[in-house]
Amino acid sequence: MLTPVKNKIRQAADGSFAIVASRYNARYVDAMLRAAKTALSKAGAKVQVVRVPGSYEIPVVAAKLARRSAENEDLAAIICLGVILRGETAHAAHIGEAVSQALMKIQLDFEVPVIHEVLLLENEEQAKKRCLDPRHNRGTEAAQTALEMARLLASL
Repeated sequence: MLTPVKNKIRQAADGSFAIVASRYNARYVDAMLRAAKTALSKAGAKVQVVRVPGSYEIPVVAAKLARRSAENEDLAAIICLGVILRGETAHAAHIGEAVSQALMKIQLDFEVPVIHEVLLLENEEQAKKRCLDPRHNRGTEAAQTALEMARLLASL
């Protein structure tokens, strides 16, 4: 069962937040992006948005931002947003696995929270529920996680 997002307004930690969002499957990703930006805005956070062609391109941009942040300590967290819909071949699964592995490596290598909301979904119905329905929008959830992780890492 899909858990509804709890709309918690949190105060932003020091630093700014980056969102790397795919343009592919724009209807769904744009809805998550709007929700994430709204949640971060309500928390008083500064937000930089970088758009990339597809989900596969997200990690290289996230790595560049994380490297810059490690040098300048200017990013509190990086949120990655994308939607991959399964098709008739294994291509979507390969992209999803590659993106997941890369994002994990980036956050461990640079010690910057990388919030993974690159969704590998079975169908459009799942995408509508997780991206277009405000009760389950994963963009809101990603922003809340980014705020929490930024505060947690700042306290360590």
